[in-house]
Amino acid sequence: MSLKNRFKEKCIIVFGRYPEPGKTKTRLIPNLGPAGAADLHRRLVERVLKTAIGFLQDQTVCLQFCYDGGDEAKVRRWLTPDMMPCKQASGDIGLRMHEAFRQAFDKGAKQVVLVGTDIPEITAGHFKDAFESLKEHDLVLGPSIDGGYWLMGLKRWHDVFQGIDWGTEKVFEQTMDQAKHLGLRVRRLNPLEDIDTIENLRKIMPEEAEPGPFVSVIIPALNEERHIEFTIQCALDQDTEVIVVDGGSGDHTVEISRAAGAAVFTSKAGRAFQQNYGAVKSHGRVLLFLHADTVLPERFVSHIFNILMDPETLLGAFQFKTDIDRPLMKLFERLSNFRSTYLNLPYGDQALFLRKSRFIAAGGFPLVPIAEDLLFVRRLSKLGRIRIAPAKIVTSGRRWQAMGMFQTIIINQIIVAGCLLGVSPHVLAPLYRIPRRVQGVKVSRGQGFE
Repeated sequence: MSLKNRFKEKCIIVFGRYPEPGKTKTRLIPNLGPAGAADLHRRLVERVLKTAIGFLQDQTVCLQFCYDGGDEAKVRRWLTPDMMPCKQASGDIGLRMHEAFRQAFDKGAKQVVLVGTDIPEITAGHFKDAFESLKEHDLVLGPSIDGGYWLMGLKRWHDVFQGIDWGTEKVFEQTMDQAKHLGLRVRRLNPLEDIDTIENLRKIMPEEAEPGPFVSVIIPALNEERHIEFTIQCALDQDTEVIVVDGGSGDHTVEISRAAGAAVFTSKAGRAFQQNYGAVKSHGRVLLFLHADTVLPERFVSHIFNILMDPETLLGAFQFKTDIDRPLMKLFERLSNFRSTYLNLPYGDQALFLRKSRFIAAGGFPLVPIAEDLLFVRRLSKLGRIRIAPAKIVTSGRRWQAMGMFQTIIINQIIVAGCLLGVSPHVLAPLYRIPRRVQGVKVSRGQGFE
């Protein structure tokens, strides 16, 4: 079916951008962080689209998302398959809206209503009012408090975009003057307020205005004074909080973690219990579970944001790498990444991450002494998609060095096979005990990152 045939006589164009940390809602970044501001925009877009879809249920109207940033593949992965994505033209906002209207009319639309994405108060009733008004009027405008407009509707092509000082408080007034010059009959809707600044956000959505992390990095620790400081330093970011849950260390793990900038809590030992406890104490929308001897890659927050833009993705992880530069380990790394990518089975040493709401819905990590990550991932793999970020973490190879690489690999596979066959993790746990002779090996962030 051609795109022209898919267009109906009425068309709603939602005019926005693909969320990208650092490029979206930039005026809110000082308060919300790059990823936090982009995630707010994502939710605002989805809110407007949901409202429009609710209106479409009883109407013969097509819906189009006209976007800037990203690409069509990303937009289609993010939004419903029924959505009609359309890349915005280049130029200022006037030229881009000009082209969006022109294309819609060229493809057969008789009435076109364009709305922005920063108006959380828009309702299905506003869409109904706009289309009803176009029966008797040439132009419908919804003025915004800042002097612009949040909605424009036309029933045939008119160039009302000339002579406008875009980005100023004169936009609505000058558009009305242009409409008068063209002899158009205009219907003015009630004014609404859009969200551009932190003051707008505090007024309209106060629950969203409090500064908070986008990602909570949760690190379970037990006697990790050799590694924990650098692990924390590499996890600190404008969009993160770092939570260390100590299981009763007898060394200086707690003091070092606090000095490095982490919030530290103490719980009973056990990685599953510690990670679940950290999730309870977290404030982020996304949880990332990080081993104390594992270093995150550069731009890890952006990787997390991009992976979780796909609503079908329940869980993400990073590619696996160690600090051991030996052929057998390189082979093991390649096999591990094949397993996680093609068998949907990443392990905990790949820094698992997911939205907090989904972690809660999944019931958290099972309280077992070993393989809590394997069991958790298996549970989520039955519910949705698992994706691996195109970047590598680096984890310490101390266990392989202490127990022997070949022996460690064999033990790991026995444990995995046992869990998949239904053997109790309590029976398998003794296989994983690390000898006292294991020594810390500090991992450098520069080792092996891509």
